[in-house]
Amino acid sequence: MGSLSYDEWGRDGSLGVPMSQGGSRLRAVARTPRAEYLILDIETVPDLDRWPRPELPEGVEPPFPPTWAHRIVVLGYLWLDHEYRLTRMGVMGDPEVAGSADDREASLLETFSSVVGSARPVLVTYNGRSFDLPVIVLRSLCHAVPLPWYYRDKQVRDRRSDLGHLDLCDWLADHGAVRAGKLDALTRLIGLPGKGPINGSQVEGLYQSGQLELVQRYCLADVVQTALLFLRFRLLQGQLAPSQYRERVDELLVGLAADGRVAPVLEGLDRERLIGKN
Repeated sequence: MGSLSYDEWGRDGSLGVPMSQGGSRLRAVARTPRAEYLILDIETVPDLDRWPRPELPEGVEPPFPPTWAHRIVVLGYLWLDHEYRLTRMGVMGDPEVAGSADDREASLLETFSSVVGSARPVLVTYNGRSFDLPVIVLRSLCHAVPLPWYYRDKQVRDRRSDLGHLDLCDWLADHGAVRAGKLDALTRLIGLPGKGPINGSQVEGLYQSGQLELVQRYCLADVVQTALLFLRFRLLQGQLAPSQYRERVDELLVGLAADGRVAPVLEGLDRERLIGKN
């Protein structure tokens, strides 16, 4: 696999997937046993146009914005085919899109909704049921972006189904029976490096200072580690045999090394703990 560019998804959202004019009428695609997997993660900043930040005494941490007040500035994705092989990876959130911050966010959401509505992958997230998907829904509501696939497919919203949206945090917590832990903890548990020097609290400052590429790489690092955790979960479920798991992880690591954008993740992982002994 060659190096993948940031805009491989395409500014028009096509990615080789048929769409109708303007994306207003989407061709429904039935999900089959050969369904593919879209691992995703979003990075957000407060929408201060609609949610004025409360004034607080010096030294007091500002409150976490309500779900509807998170402006999406980056959406990272990694696409696996039905055999869990990497087909593409990238980010959405292009600062060169003309217009306002609202225009850029709306463009990101339109592209995402059009591709997901046409290709119908299984969405894979970590805590996406509590954060990423609700933010996508409410920001789409804000910008009048249709999400017909989200409401027409009950499996996307059924937390006990892994056929539409598989939230690893939810499944590993037995749907609320226990606390699974944060992504950082569980990725370290299986031999991955977890969070690097950047964390979510720094995203707003990086974005405001024009360092969007750092935010994109931070997002991709989370996406890649979520993908590797997903493969381990498929092994846990019995969906992948141990030999298949080792083969798929090894293939994914080779593809990621060729891409180059998540080198710190590859440099920081414990290969024997991640892949296991033959």
